[in-house]
Amino acid sequence: MREASIIRTTNETDISMSINLDKKDKSKIDTPCHFLNHMLELFAKHSGIYIDLEAKGDTHIDYHHLVEDIGIVFGNIFNEALKDKKGINRYSNASLPMDETLVNIAIDISGRGFLVYNNQSVCNILTGNIGDFDVELVKEFLYAFAINSKTTLHVNIMYGENKHHIIEAIFKCLAIVISNAVKIVSNEIPSTKGSL
Repeated sequence: MREASIIRTTNETDISMSINLDKKDKSKIDTPCHFLNHMLELFAKHSGIYIDLEAKGDTHIDYHHLVEDIGIVFGNIFNEALKDKKGINRYSNASLPMDETLVNIAIDISGRGFLVYNNQSVCNILTGNIGDFDVELVKEFLYAFAINSKTTLHVNIMYGENKHHIIEAIFKCLAIVISNAVKIVSNEIPSTKGSL
């Protein structure tokens, strides 16, 4: 089984997280941020990745530390669960519509953390909050995940009008590309270098 767990405690957050790339059970996600819970639950559903997450933090300030640190932890255990990455598909690209919104994401599980977050078409829309969730934290989460999972991640928001739709499309599209990229398709490490 490709799985990993981390407990990470700082002065700002306390996070316990486990993932299993091959287990199909219903995920358990518990944070004080209900919108983030919703996004991670639909990510788990559409990726087929089992997530067990319990997190709390200094949310009396805002959700910034909590969301960023969950991205850090998720990236670390995702990389750990992939082990030597032998046999994985490595690359994936998908477009996902949600009503008026279209999002395209490409991923390379490359061993090099990098994020391109192209929201120019909706930069005037992706401001403010959804409930008490600051929508700017989506980029913080994606950056923390990409850097710590050592993946190259390109997120292109093609167009959209409703910020809930845009963010939900991002998480669903990310789920699809990750699901495809981690599929076992051979017995070899997918690199001419022989390692990732």
